[in-house]
Amino acid sequence: MQMLSEQVGGYIKKSSWIRKMFETGIELKAQHGEDAVCDFSLGNPDLAPPKAVATAIGNVAEAADKPFAFGYMPNPGYPFAREALAGYLSKEQGVDIDAGDVIITCGAAGALNVIMRAVLNPGDEVLSPAPYFVEYGFYTQNHGGVFKSVPAKPLTFELDLEALEAGINAKTRIVLINSPNNPSGAVYAKEELEGLAAILKAKSEEYGRPIYLVADEPYRFLVFDGIEVPSILPLYDYAIAVSSFSKNLSLAGERVGYATVAPQMPGKEQLLGGLILANRILGFVNAPAIGQKVMAEAIGSQVNVTVYAERRKAMTKVLDDAGYNFTMPKGAFYFFPEAPGGDDVAFCAALQEELILAVPGSGFGCPGYFRLAFCVGEEVIRRSAEGFKKAYRKLA
Repeated sequence: MQMLSEQVGGYIKKSSWIRKMFETGIELKAQHGEDAVCDFSLGNPDLAPPKAVATAIGNVAEAADKPFAFGYMPNPGYPFAREALAGYLSKEQGVDIDAGDVIITCGAAGALNVIMRAVLNPGDEVLSPAPYFVEYGFYTQNHGGVFKSVPAKPLTFELDLEALEAGINAKTRIVLINSPNNPSGAVYAKEELEGLAAILKAKSEEYGRPIYLVADEPYRFLVFDGIEVPSILPLYDYAIAVSSFSKNLSLAGERVGYATVAPQMPGKEQLLGGLILANRILGFVNAPAIGQKVMAEAIGSQVNVTVYAERRKAMTKVLDDAGYNFTMPKGAFYFFPEAPGGDDVAFCAALQEELILAVPGSGFGCPGYFRLAFCVGEEVIRRSAEGFKKAYRKLA
């Protein structure tokens, strides 16, 4: 196996689109001014945390003079934090979750790496519908696995159950879904998830070992038009839900996330033991003490999602007026339109000429589309309207 230092070039090449857009944005803003550039490249939540977070931080500060205020705790998290999280998740997921079914991790990324370290053997496969979050492939490689994807349905990005079934084989260990989806904004319906669960149950029986269904859900809180995000936990015995408080509490830098297993999972104690051990030996040891305490107190509150709804409306008008073909995002803060002319890289280059930054869909395993993150002010969205029209006319 190559050392990571020998693989860096390949990693950078695969993940460079978002980073490239970020660096291009810095250059364009320096050249033309901050207000001249419309940057839709990064999914970086710009809303202030809810007031409950500030209150919780104040309470943590008041207790800072006590012994062990920020000391070591059990690897899966503070017991009181796991209790609070289990109560919250029981309501959110619609199943009775015990504190012992939950481990607190260093963000959702930490949770995914912990899961993969616990269940993957060298050569095992992780299967995901495309478009997908680009880091999934790297997380899989971290633990000797092989990442594979199958396309979702064009434009709507609903699950293609036939393609997923065809993509599963004896080496498949995890099917990894992300709903609401980054970058498409799709939310998988309960019927789709029930169909997927049935496939995984049959395939697990066929191959004589469980295939885990892992749902990455950091955008669960952000849905529109009354859409609901179905829980996978009651639908499939070998399900694991993963999320973080980066988006709903605007705590991205504090790195607090979790993994929770389906309460009815056979042999869950062995899996949870593996997750807890992986949390330690991967070097996370435990999630940040301050973040856990803030999460436990502020859980149940969230940022003002009506702001995102208004931005979604503004972005819809800009794209409609310019003639783009897209499916309305049901959740998260991304649009994923078709690239006029079909070449997503060339089209994003045309947008750059209009001082608009977007990310080619190729970076998410889905060429022919481009991603727009609408976690920016409405004034930026409205200012981009003419540039979107000009770029469309160039390549349509």
